[in-house]
Amino acid sequence: MLTMEQWVTIRTLKNGKSKLGTRQIARLLGVSRNTVKRALRSEQEPEYVRTRTVNPEIIPFREFIFEELIVKQLRGSRILKDIQSKGYAGSQSAFYRYLATLETPVKRTFHPYETGLGEQAQFDWSEYTVLLDNILTKVYVFIFLLGFSRYRICLASLSQTQSSVFEAMETSLWQIGGVTERIQTDNAKCFIIDADPKHIVWNRRYLAFSGHWGFHVSRSLVRHPWSKGKVENPFDYLEDHFIDGNTFRSFEEFLERLSRFQMEVNDRVHDATHEKPSVLFEQERSALRPLPDGRYVGVTEQVRRASADCLVSFDGSRYSVPDLFAVREVWVRVLKGYLLEISSTKGVVIAVHRLSTVKGKVVIDESHYRNHRIERGSWDRLSCMFLERFPHQQHFLDRLKAQKRLNPAYHLTRVMDLAAFYELVHLEAAFSACQEYNTYNAGFIKGYLEHHASPSDHVPEETREARRISPKASPSIKRPLKEYSALVNQLSLPLKPAG
Repeated sequence: MLTMEQWVTIRTLKNGKSKLGTRQIARLLGVSRNTVKRALRSEQEPEYVRTRTVNPEIIPFREFIFEELIVKQLRGSRILKDIQSKGYAGSQSAFYRYLATLETPVKRTFHPYETGLGEQAQFDWSEYTVLLDNILTKVYVFIFLLGFSRYRICLASLSQTQSSVFEAMETSLWQIGGVTERIQTDNAKCFIIDADPKHIVWNRRYLAFSGHWGFHVSRSLVRHPWSKGKVENPFDYLEDHFIDGNTFRSFEEFLERLSRFQMEVNDRVHDATHEKPSVLFEQERSALRPLPDGRYVGVTEQVRRASADCLVSFDGSRYSVPDLFAVREVWVRVLKGYLLEISSTKGVVIAVHRLSTVKGKVVIDESHYRNHRIERGSWDRLSCMFLERFPHQQHFLDRLKAQKRLNPAYHLTRVMDLAAFYELVHLEAAFSACQEYNTYNAGFIKGYLEHHASPSDHVPEETREARRISPKASPSIKRPLKEYSALVNQLSLPLKPAG
């Protein structure tokens, strides 16, 4: 490559006072005669052009980079992270220089705005098609993002019904441990019936939901995406660094890896705040409003009656409940679009099943039939089990056997079943009530516990885990009175005044 200095020198030696020939000039400068001739023919000074050489560290990853950029259309930052995990030790600048030879990156911009501590959260969701167990499946990912700290909660569901949306928003509030002054959403029908700014009509159920949680509703104007830009950008990052190019063995694995992704993002320095969201969240936490006593329950919770064989019908299939709840009413609702949660009428979760994709299937949890595994009629065996749990209740055993001479083992079996759902202190109180009223049978104990033990006192530990919600969410559930009025109006039944 002829330099600028050589070009000037050649032309000066040829056209100046010396009037040297091309052969002499070539010998003086140590270049070829043809180079001298080209310099003399060119009236344009030479320009420096950087030679595009591929860094040797890049060469082993060229095919992988091409596939991820051109075929999978992943971002450069995602590709760099992937090749670093595979052993790339070169510089970041060398990688991006090579990437520029393949494709010019598209710049994405947004209009930022700032909010104070605990002032605002933004909530939105996006639909993705991912491979779950080699089957293309629609998955809906919800993101709840605090405006000040940029701390986010990432949740997913297999449905986007209003109940699924409320469940995701509710779970997000429990996870952050408080409520912001307002929550910004888009104009989806589950939030807004009519988005016209001149006569906006909010969804009544969403207003009831916000009233229960204590936040002001706020929405983005139609065709103004920058008004919720903080929650739009996380979806770009989610798609580029989590969704694209990944496959999952099951939806449970998707949820688990999404949770890990959430932790990684919250512990990464944010481009706008230059701080980790997890650090700023510690400042914002104290500014959040306190949570209400219990979760919101709307009219979508459906009432079912369990059959004598401990099964509840839902959407063409049947699901088991503990035999304690046979021939009793229960509440059912769908969680994350793939789980069926069954609760007692007092709001205690008694069973969680995966929804069947086949109509007419019977889904059974064998632990719900523990009574059937106890050897009926073996009074001695049952007595030993009872005294292991209640060593000071020999008197109760004696009186039960005396009053129920025909079937004492049946009653003792039912009592042992109740013991799995209630605390020891309440069982002891029930035994004392039996002695007070001289009534010894399972029905009396069951009635006593239902009236004297609060729901939060008899949630089994395995049930708490199955709910996948903060322990704070276990207090009683309250349904707004307006919900009942609406139901009565729909049924055209007169609403009788109290008293």
